[in-house]
Amino acid sequence: MATERGLSHRERLELGILALPSFALALAITIVSTQLGEVTRRYTRDTVVIGAIIGGEGAMALWAPVVFGSWSDVLRTRIGGRLPFVLAGGVPAAATLVLIGLVNGMGSVALASALFFLFYFVAYEPYRAMYPDMFDRAISGRAQSAQAVARGLGTGAALLGGGLLLSVARPLPFAFAGLVLVLALGAFVWLLLRRGTPQQDQRDARGPAEVVGQLRRLLARDARLRAYFFANALWEMTLAALKAFIVLYMVEGLGYGLSTASLLIGGVALVILLGAGGSGRLGDRFGLVPVTRIALVAYGAGFILLSVTTNRIALGAAIPLVALGGGTVMTMSYAILVPLMPEDAHGALTGFYRLSGGVGIVLGPVLAGALIELTRGGLYSGTRGYQAMWIVCAAASVLSLWFLRRLAAAAGNERPERRRRGGRAGAAPHRERARA
Repeated sequence: MATERGLSHRERLELGILALPSFALALAITIVSTQLGEVTRRYTRDTVVIGAIIGGEGAMALWAPVVFGSWSDVLRTRIGGRLPFVLAGGVPAAATLVLIGLVNGMGSVALASALFFLFYFVAYEPYRAMYPDMFDRAISGRAQSAQAVARGLGTGAALLGGGLLLSVARPLPFAFAGLVLVLALGAFVWLLLRRGTPQQDQRDARGPAEVVGQLRRLLARDARLRAYFFANALWEMTLAALKAFIVLYMVEGLGYGLSTASLLIGGVALVILLGAGGSGRLGDRFGLVPVTRIALVAYGAGFILLSVTTNRIALGAAIPLVALGGGTVMTMSYAILVPLMPEDAHGALTGFYRLSGGVGIVLGPVLAGALIELTRGGLYSGTRGYQAMWIVCAAASVLSLWFLRRLAAAAGNERPERRRRGGRAGAAPHRERARA
């Protein structure tokens, strides 16, 4: 087993700078995905309709990431190809966040939410492509772990504070998230411009139309990408179903007040941070796929337990499994894709990542909402049907193990020492050229 190299001072600084948008965007998307159900419940009790509105995030993810991610591969400006999209998406995303809290009526809320999801992807995909631009593959696990910790902090803050703020006044959580997004992106842009925008290998980069054809060819000949597509879709399906109905499960299903539910969910977010913080180092040392496999087993076991009981002791045993497993899967999902990326298509395959995730984000809330409706008066009448969401989460996480196994088999189950055998220069040639 090879000894992992340490992070340089510059790499630590870069990770800190890149963490700012992760925190703010995670806070924003989590506020919307978790509190939108509570907002729309004022206009309808149909969980299929609620799931469809929240699943609008996935509908945007089916096309926007590929378009804007690949566009950022080829755009040339004085501040690079990625940063203009961060600005063009981030500011309108903050504005539409505020609108969600202010507008009235199902149609207006649905429209404001759809616009937020669109601008979120305009900013997020080019931003996320900066990670493989700036860091070589030898530290991809720790780079994604740092991002996952920032994302986990944003998610935790949203889970803890969103319900508390919503219980005071409906506009508060959305206005707060919009303010944080503007401040964090402003600080990120200022710090990045002082440091210098990361260099991109644009010699063979392609536009959106060419990227669609490129992705088709890559999927046709690369079994690893095909397996990854479905595995990631199932991971996102799990998270999307959970986020869409977790607040309603706690409030409507278990009978907690909104403030109490928010405090309990916020406590779980702290455990998620432990999984996110420790999994990157484990992934770099023992392999990304093996660590993810173990996390998925724990993840699925926790969901199965939640689907069969509401006993407080059983919940206490299941929640740490779900939280630690979820934090690990959130961290590893993108890190597993990074070694599969051609050097000239970081933005395109970042879009591919969200495209596969978009399938799950559409299906998760809709399937969970439908199952909740079907079991509301029968199997899960005691929780008004909301316990059925765990069946969707359990099925998706367990099924993803099969696709992860196919990915590992196609990739030869690479270990970190094999990945490094080609040397750091091969992992990040654009960085070596920059030094030259």
